[in-house]
Formats: sequence, C-alpha cells, structure tokens
Amino acid sequence: MTKVLISGASIAGPALALWLGRNGYDVTVVEKAPLVRPGGQAVDFKGRTQRRVLDRMGIWDDIVAAQTPRTDIRFVDANGRVKVVMPGEFTGGDVEILRGDLATVLHAHAAPHARFVFDDEIVRLEQSEAGVEVGFAGGGTESYDLVIGADGIHSAVRSLAFGPESDHVHPQGYYYAVVDASVSADGLVTELPGGRAVGYGYNEPGRYAVLGGPKAPLLFVFSADEARYDRRDVDSQKRFLADHYRGAGWRVPELVDAALEAPDFYLDGLARTTMTTFTKGRTALVGDAGYANTLGGFGTGLALIGSYVLAGELVAHGGDHVAAFAAYDQRMAHLTKSARRTNAGPFLAPPSPLRIRMRDLTFANRLTVGAMLKVTDWFATDEKVPDYSLA
Repeated sequence: MTKVLISGASIAGPALALWLGRNGYDVTVVEKAPLVRPGGQAVDFKGRTQRRVLDRMGIWDDIVAAQTPRTDIRFVDANGRVKVVMPGEFTGGDVEILRGDLATVLHAHAAPHARFVFDDEIVRLEQSEAGVEVGFAGGGTESYDLVIGADGIHSAVRSLAFGPESDHVHPQGYYYAVVDASVSADGLVTELPGGRAVGYGYNEPGRYAVLGGPKAPLLFVFSADEARYDRRDVDSQKRFLADHYRGAGWRVPELVDAALEAPDFYLDGLARTTMTTFTKGRTALVGDAGYANTLGGFGTGLALIGSYVLAGELVAHGGDHVAAFAAYDQRMAHLTKSARRTNAGPFLAPPSPLRIRMRDLTFANRLTVGAMLKVTDWFATDEKVPDYSLA
C-alpha cells in the first residue's frame, strides 16, 4: 500500500486525503495548527466542472447547507451615498461558504479515510529512489512513498523540495486583511428581500475597505511598496494596516480601530505562485502551494480540481508516481493558465480617481456585468478535466 504524507489540513489537503484514502492509499495529513481552523474569508465555487467534482466527493449538499447568503456590495462615497452596486453573483459564484466551514466539511468526509495529525509540521525532507524521509517539528521522523504540499502560499514543502519562497512567490504590490470584528451597522441596510445581504465598500486611490461584505465582516485591500511587517507578528501586521489607512474618509477610521482590537485578524500580500512544474521527485504541490493567485477568484475551486486530478492520475497509473506526476503537471499547467493572469488588487483598490470611476462604471451597466459573469464561468469550467475512475 502506497504511503502518502500530505502537509496541510485546510482545503486541498483533506480533499486529496479523501480521494486517496477512498482509493486504497495509506494517508496521513499533518497540520501545524492545533485544530481545523474556523472562520476565515468566504470562498466560492462556480461552473459545471467544479460542481461535478463536488458531487463526486459527496460534499455538495453539506456546502449548500452551510453556504453564506448572497451579498451585494454597495460602493459608497465619503458621505455614505451609494454610487453603484456590485452584485453578489460577481463575487459569490454558484455557491459561497466560509473557508473554515468548508475545511470542517472536508475534514469530516476525509477523516474516515486518513489519519490527521495536528499541531505539528514538516521541517526536513530527504528524498531517495526508495522514498522520502520526513523530519517533524515535534521531533519524530518517518518514511513515506510520496509527500504532497497542500500547505498554502507559504508552503514549507515547496521551500524544502523546490527552493526558497522568493523563487516561486511573486508579490503583486497589494495587501489584504481579513478581520472578524463586529462593527455597528446603524443607518445601513444590511438585508434585502429574498435572503440577500448587503455590504458596503469604500475606495480611495490604492485603498479599499469593506464593511459586512461577502468575504469577511471587515476586508481591507491596499497598495504598498513593500511588506513592512513581520508575518509571524500580528501586532506588526495591524500597525502596517493602520499606517496605510491614515486619513481615510467615510467610516474607515472606525473600521481600522475595530480591526486593531480584533482577536481574529489575518493579513498577507496579494501574490502569485509561479512554478514551471508542480512535482519534483517524490513530492508534489496542490492548491495555493503550487498555483496561488490571491483573491483571484479561482483558488479554492482550483485546489479541489487539482486534488481530484492528482488522485485521478495516481490511480490511473497504478501508483506509478513518475508517470502520474508528469500527467498531473501537464494537466494543471493548462488548468491554471487563466487563473495566473488576474490581479485583483488594481480592480478592488484602483490606483487613481479615474480608475475608480472606470471600475464603478463596469457595474453600472447590466450588459457589462453579465458579460463579466460569463467570462468567469468560462474560466472556471474546463470540460477537459477527465472523468477519473475513482471511488
């Protein structure tokens, strides 16, 4: 029985564990967090291809049951007047769910087929023709036939097997913060008939702040020349955010104050992972570890598609990882091509008043909105994804 270690228990990791475990592999998932991480921003799925994979995994009904409401964003000026509305269909796909809720669903379905180890992580990899010896932060060592990095854009597996993060992760000049904080909505419409919700977005050049949006209670997207914060120090991240929103109008000072006090705060750069191959020896990358494009709109769907393709190729090639990895590389190079082109930063936080007005005009025209929705559906649907013979 092929012994597989997967690093990361968020999205791609448990999805791959589900497929491999159901198809006869001995799977262990290691996660540095002490438990499945709750909360987080909302993620979405769209198109026939993603729906087919979710159905085959057996998780579609659970996702629908836990989905977030459709949320329209009302872009306002400094006086709170509504300028234009970004419809929830644009950001929410066919169905949207909090990232933590999705991780919980995936863990529940994968747990019967894999062993999950929390509060530990990979710190050493030594590959040979016979397998991979893995060293863990907790002090143990173990040998595996394959090691898969599903540990996000700051992947430890990628750094250990493919080289430094700076060789593969390329900043896009923008940063974002996702904050779970309660802010008064006095005077604001927050619900509409039909179960729709309302959020509010405010722009100044290079800055975007959202209250009650579809991704999180508070969302910030802003441009910056460099990352002047410590990724391991939340206080320094909060100072970085506050420094870039000084003097902002509307209710932004109130939103920033709430973010500074919030216990659940996440900040990172918008970045793109650029890889010439997603596999090396007996290691492979899935999800953001291999093909991230932060806030690009395709990450979660691609993570589940990538997990399905990797498992499908391993099973189709009878466990011959060399042939399976080559096929996986070829298919994912095609499937990630469109997603690698986008940069959400200039769209969400345009760099000038003119660019803000031009962005707003795209949502003032229903025909333009309809065309954009069709394009995103087209990007998300690829009928070339095989119908693998997987349990």
